[in-house]
Amino acid sequence: MSSSLLFRGGRVFVPGGFAEAVLVRDGVIAAVGAESDLVRLAPDAEPVDLGGGLLTPGFTDAHIHPVQAGLERAKCDLAEVYGLDAYTAKIADYATRNPEKAWIDGGGWDMSAFPGGLPHRSQLDFLDRPAYFVQRDHHAAWVNTRALELAGITKDTPDPADGRIERDPDGTPSGVLHEGAMDLVGLLTPRPTPADVDAALMDAQAHLFSLGITGWQDAIVGSYAGSDDQLPTYISAASSGRLKARVVGALWWDRAQGAEQIPSLVERRASAAGLDRFRATSVKIMQDGIPENFTAAVIEPYCRCGGTGLSYIDPALLGGYVKELDSLGFQVHFHAIGERAVREALDALTGTDPANRHHVAHVQIITPQDVPRFAELGVTANLQALWATHHLQMDELCIPFLGEERSSWQYPFADLVRHGTRFAGGSDWPVSSANPLEAMHVAVNRTEPGGSVHATYPTAQTPFLPEQSLDLRTIMTAYTEGSAWINRSPAGVIEEGRPADLVVLDRDPFALDPKDIWTTKVVMTFLDGEPVHGG
Repeated sequence: MSSSLLFRGGRVFVPGGFAEAVLVRDGVIAAVGAESDLVRLAPDAEPVDLGGGLLTPGFTDAHIHPVQAGLERAKCDLAEVYGLDAYTAKIADYATRNPEKAWIDGGGWDMSAFPGGLPHRSQLDFLDRPAYFVQRDHHAAWVNTRALELAGITKDTPDPADGRIERDPDGTPSGVLHEGAMDLVGLLTPRPTPADVDAALMDAQAHLFSLGITGWQDAIVGSYAGSDDQLPTYISAASSGRLKARVVGALWWDRAQGAEQIPSLVERRASAAGLDRFRATSVKIMQDGIPENFTAAVIEPYCRCGGTGLSYIDPALLGGYVKELDSLGFQVHFHAIGERAVREALDALTGTDPANRHHVAHVQIITPQDVPRFAELGVTANLQALWATHHLQMDELCIPFLGEERSSWQYPFADLVRHGTRFAGGSDWPVSSANPLEAMHVAVNRTEPGGSVHATYPTAQTPFLPEQSLDLRTIMTAYTEGSAWINRSPAGVIEEGRPADLVVLDRDPFALDPKDIWTTKVVMTFLDGEPVHGG
């Protein structure tokens, strides 16, 4: 491809408005402006016809798990089917095609496919081998009786401090392991080889390029929920040039330890220093779980079942850990879903240096009094916008247990905007689709995009708290400039001097009926002016 490219024939998404054309020289944006001016400036540039579509900066996903996603895609992946019959059919077929495998494992099942959100071990007992399937959101695992036996889990096995063994009425483990209890079986499953993990990363990178994602923050780099540490894989891929995306790894904070792990985090960060495409400069702290299994940390008890969820890190100690990380120049990347966890994260971040670009991901439930604190503290809200709809899991496993008032505090995007909060955008893939256009659709419409698992659910097209919707420019900026800023990436904005990380969309979503935003597709993706998808 020519060292000079002229993107023309559509519109260009730039800060505050649109431009007509972009000139790229040697992988860098050389000029942005009127098409006629850029044609005169560079008459020999190779034209890239936008075909009436939109040119955007490359998207950066600020909260994603690509290696886990790639590994699941290589196993028995249930993410593209739905319902018990479909799951068991796919599992049976996979087992038949893989008679040599000692375990049948994979992931992607959806809680909403089961009464009360809970599958049962007996539904997997048709297999002649132990089975281990990670829930779509990676907060639980579904196992069969053989797996429980191999792990020695009985009615007398206590729950771990950071998890729960789901049980039948007589106390017998039912086959669902929540949070930290996943490791009781997960660590027994066959370990992927370094070659397997490398292949998973490369597969994930290619998939993300096809969606216009040119950079990301891996939200857990470390050993968690049966997964092995991905840091060596990232370092190898970045050192060899096979990792082309711009990536930051969020090093996993081991919640079984305290401040004594900080020196090892410093060493892990240093092991990736000097790499062009990968840095391990963030630390991931998971402060709570999810509301569907009552592990999200809430202030008032859950309706019907009581309990206030789990704070994985003692709030009395959390602030000290965060301030020590902050003083060492680490960015802190929080998982916080329940309103108590969000408050604990904000409390811990009080007094830290905003220059470290700390962020809180998920932010599902925020009390009205905590909404202004994000902007006041200089903390970015890392949005997983795709979740803010009336999907089956929301209507049957969240709202009834959160109650009317607390349910109205969910995903308060517009309120955060009114207070001047900085946004980043992410998917949490493979928990949900990695497609940024689908997430943007939900942020604008607060309804399910067509083609999603829940798209035909009766209330899927009823807007969920529509007063909290965003305009398209705001959410697209979150997925480009906002997420790139979190990663200290030089990309994310189309302006002179920036790397030419660019995405060609097949249509201009700003010109569509908002209900059709989800139909927009990626035609081409460029990194440093070189095509990595399409072209």
